[in-house]
Parts: sequence; C-alpha cells; structure tokens
Amino acid sequence: MKDFITSEIRNENAVLVGLITPEQNEEKVNEYLDELAFLAETAGLVPDKRFVQRLDMANTVTFVGTGKLQEIADYVSNEDNEIGVVIFDDELSARQIRNIEKELKLRILDRTSLILDIFAMRAQTSHAKVQVELAQYQYLLPRLTRLWTHLERQRGGGGVIMRGPGETQLETDRRIILDKISRLKQELKDIDKQKTVQRKNRGKLVRVALVGYTNVGKSTLMNLLSKSEVFAENKLFATLDTTVRKVTIENLPFLLTDTVGFIRKLPTNLIESFKSTLDEVREADILVHLVDISHPAFEEQIEIVEKTLYEIDKTEKSTIIVFNKIDAFSHVEKDEDDLTPKTRENISLEELKQSWMSKLKENAIFISAKERNNIDELKGLLYNKVKEIHIQRFPYNDFLYQQYDEGNG
Repeated sequence: MKDFITSEIRNENAVLVGLITPEQNEEKVNEYLDELAFLAETAGLVPDKRFVQRLDMANTVTFVGTGKLQEIADYVSNEDNEIGVVIFDDELSARQIRNIEKELKLRILDRTSLILDIFAMRAQTSHAKVQVELAQYQYLLPRLTRLWTHLERQRGGGGVIMRGPGETQLETDRRIILDKISRLKQELKDIDKQKTVQRKNRGKLVRVALVGYTNVGKSTLMNLLSKSEVFAENKLFATLDTTVRKVTIENLPFLLTDTVGFIRKLPTNLIESFKSTLDEVREADILVHLVDISHPAFEEQIEIVEKTLYEIDKTEKSTIIVFNKIDAFSHVEKDEDDLTPKTRENISLEELKQSWMSKLKENAIFISAKERNNIDELKGLLYNKVKEIHIQRFPYNDFLYQQYDEGNG
C-alpha cells in the first residue's frame, strides 16, 4: 500500500563497522556492534565480520580513515566472502554515503536506515505504515545527492511529465518528497484526531503503560496480564502498533497499553513520526518500566529509556520498575580467597530483593514473564497503585475497597 523504501537485501552477508572514540570505549563499541548485529539479523541479514577503528571523531568524508576503508574494501571485494552490504553503527551524511559507496561498490546502510528498514518490515496497520513512511522520507530528503536516479515522476493528464522550466531531476525528486511529507503529516493529523477520540471514549479508567527497551518482554507480559494474544517474538521491534487491553486484577479494572520499544540512537525522525503512538505514554497514569535484567548493559538501557521518556513527557509519573528475565540472570562475583572473577547463575529471588538493584527505584520488583515467576507480587503492586488513583477519581468506591481488603486480609 505504502511506498516503503526497503533495502531489498535479505539473507546476505553483512560487514559491521564501528568507531572507538573518546565518547565510547572499546567495550561500549563491542556492545553497540552486538546490538547492530541483532538489528541486522532482524532485518534478515547475516553478520559476517566486524571492523573497528580508533579515532578522535568520525571522518567527515568516509567515516573511517582511508587505510581502514581500504582494508574493508579488500575484504568485501573478495568473492569468497560474498558480502552484500556494509552497515555503519552511526548515522552517515549524504557525502559519506556517496564516498563510501564509490570506494566499496556495495550497498551501504547506517544504523538509522537499518532501523527504518526493520520498521517498514514490521508495520502492519495503516497508522504504523504512515508513521514509518514519513520517517523514511524525512531521513531521505537531505540525502538526495546519493548515486541513485529518482523516485518517480509526477504526471498530469495523458501521462505528461510535470516539471518546471530548467528543473533538474534532483529538484524534481526533492519537490516530490516534500509533497509526500506534507501529505503524510496531514494523514497523521487525521489519525491523531481519531486516536484522541478513542482515548476519550475509554472513560476515566486508570491507564497503565508498559515501556522499556526493545526486546525486554513487554508483549509477553502484556499477554500474561491481559490473557490476550499480542504478537511476541525474540526480535527487535516485534511490536510497532500500540495495543490496549482492559485488565482486571481482583475487582479492579484498568487499561494496559503495550508500546513500541526504545533503543539507543533511536532516529529523531522516528520519535517524531511515532508521536501519536507515544501519546499513550503521555496520557498514562502509571508506567511499568520493564528491564531485561539478563542483558549485560541493562543499566545503560534503563538510562536510555528514562531519557527518551523525559523527551516525550517531562511530567513525573508513578513508575514501577520491573526486572524481567530473572530466570536467565547471572552476574560476576569474586571469592574472598580466589580473586578470579566467577560467573554465578541461579540467583535466588530473595538475593535479588536484597541487591542494589532493588534500591534503584521506590517500586522495584523481579519477575520472569516467560516462566511466570513472581507475577502475583507484581499484580499486587499494580492493584495497590491503580487503586490509589481509582479512589481519587471515584471516592464513593472507597468503602467498597475497604470492605474487599478487610475480607481478604
């Protein structure tokens, strides 16, 4: 339906490229490239080899230095390696893309274009498709000087090409894209109005939004709490569209929303395009921040999510931080007699509750949505948080809650 711009590269070997700079050390770069590899796999590519260079800052012409670029060129030109695409872990300028393509003679993707490609693959509803297409064209507009021809030609009656006197193909393409961006923004405004009406029609029920880094298990938890069948998969951005379900814990109903996952270096255009989807976060009464405790960089993921949430909505909200995947958690510890670091698995729930992680936030809880561990405690915490807000809105129900709590005391 939509004119998605996809890489059309699937099941091909990919080379990954990253930089060690004063802002990100070698350990961080390796973590970023691990995530880039996961993104590539999600897009249907096969990560083959990594190239890393230490620079004070990215080369404005070719991102990496000329020597490293030649090293990459030698590798990808070897037919035995069968490389189809080279992916850079940062956003590239039009100049950089053009120069790198000229040297490597291969398709070049940067982190942003790869994420946009995955979003294009994942978009199912018309709402998500419009949002993704808008983000793609906004990304493409400043990069029209790349070595490709043009998108399409505007035609008048009888197939007449509509181009002004002396207008170059580049100018025509730019005008076409600007027209598309304008049209897509208007479509989103119309959708936003519909979504606003839908949210108003939900009444005054308390709203709880699941937020977190991508692939932390939000959809799995959504299915568990709402007894629904929201699509869940061990891939990045498995869910793009906001899903809302009515959930009842004991006698208390509320609305639970599953939102799109965040990620480091999330394209600014994508955040702006998904504004209407993220309105669910703005209008939520309670945020459930889900964290994959088994991920080695979960602390950084927490910071990224909190920073993104602040950009979306600067107001303070009641937040529950939920450490998920405790069944897969392990940590490195040192024995007093043996200073060699050891990886310890099977950490007990009580040990986790006594750990520094439980003190990160006022409301911290440890679960495994997959194994259904400690879900009752989470439900109890949610019940109390929702009840506080519900009583404020419907104070005449206070006596009923008191009776219920005493009866179950």
